[in-house]
Amino acid sequence: MKISYQKIYLPDVVGKGYKTFWNFKGRYRVVKGSRASKKSKTAALFYIKKLMEYPEANLLVIRKTYRTLKDSCFTELKWAIKRLGVDQWWDVKESPLEITYRPTGQKIYFRGLDDPLKVTSITVDVGYLCWMWIEEAYEVMSEADFDTLDESIRGEVPDGLFKQITLTFNPWNEHHWIKKRFFDCEPDPDILAMTTNYMCNEWLDEADLKVFETMKKNNPRRFAVAGLGGWGIVDGLVYENWKEEEFSLREIQNKYDLKSGFGLDFGYTNDPSAAFIGFVDVDNRKIYVWDEMYQKGLSNRKIFDNLSQMGYSKDRFTGDSAEPKSIDELKGYGMRITGATKGKDSIINGIQWIQDCEIIIHPRCVNFLTEISNYTWDKDKFGNKLNRPIDDFNHLMDAMRYGLEQYIRKNKWLI
Repeated sequence: MKISYQKIYLPDVVGKGYKTFWNFKGRYRVVKGSRASKKSKTAALFYIKKLMEYPEANLLVIRKTYRTLKDSCFTELKWAIKRLGVDQWWDVKESPLEITYRPTGQKIYFRGLDDPLKVTSITVDVGYLCWMWIEEAYEVMSEADFDTLDESIRGEVPDGLFKQITLTFNPWNEHHWIKKRFFDCEPDPDILAMTTNYMCNEWLDEADLKVFETMKKNNPRRFAVAGLGGWGIVDGLVYENWKEEEFSLREIQNKYDLKSGFGLDFGYTNDPSAAFIGFVDVDNRKIYVWDEMYQKGLSNRKIFDNLSQMGYSKDRFTGDSAEPKSIDELKGYGMRITGATKGKDSIINGIQWIQDCEIIIHPRCVNFLTEISNYTWDKDKFGNKLNRPIDDFNHLMDAMRYGLEQYIRKNKWLI
């Protein structure tokens, strides 16, 4: 195939702040950053450009769950192809997710850790599987899982080609294994560990920048992480009795007397709409977190459509009663939903009931895992803990309380 290229000036396309990232060829390239810091878009641009430059390279893109890839890395890579003006040279396939460079047959593969066999059994058609991008690497809670991924990038490659694993993530929790392994280690020529933030993103407009300025003023603790890319300091978790564990619904339904608890918290522009899909064994005080919906920018119609596609449109939900209009609209679409009862101390009483339970979380519920591992008690300006949780990492936490409200009320926790 004869190839004709248009000339572009790469700095104009990629922007500033990532020169070291772009030029590094060591084994591990680890980038923690704030929101809007360009880390994912820069990684996508890098891989499209470099795959066209290295005709024997192939890329494996990883997230903890396969279903989250389409609306994240896959979309970012499609954007990068358009941004670089090379649409004609790439084939994009959605079922299964796969992107192919037409002149050579090189591929971008997409896999989730929820199907480990597919991760470790990839055979490339052309060249070598030498690059891996782990997006939202914070979701990979187990260092052993990362070691398995690391071992899949192996074998000799021709001179000039290099093997590399890139991790991009938001640094919510300072206790994550990534910090100790890549940021607190001795200097290593095979490791680039860098921090970026929104200030290196020259394409943010005034409205975008105002979001961060408001965050800096009203929530400096969150700004330190979501604005500046610093490690989140987690002290005083609200829920401590939880574990991540794979289970099948049939298995636990046969074993326990389970009741369903489905909750919905509304969001839109800055906050996600969050649906909690769980089951509770009241007698043995066990909560099973089975599924989740977690997405910004959803209209009520889209919330209903998403839950329908997930298979939950006929189930009974309890939603945030602060949004009566949204609840009425969802009812109009045929959804069985009622507003939560909010009485005096209902948040604290609901939390106390849940604290007495063991929470078992299915690995696919990555957003629930992120929230519960960062949902802490608030503090006053002197650092003293208050009898209320922080107003952050609480969308699925609130949805869980709504979904379990009927069982909490039966135990007279709500008044």
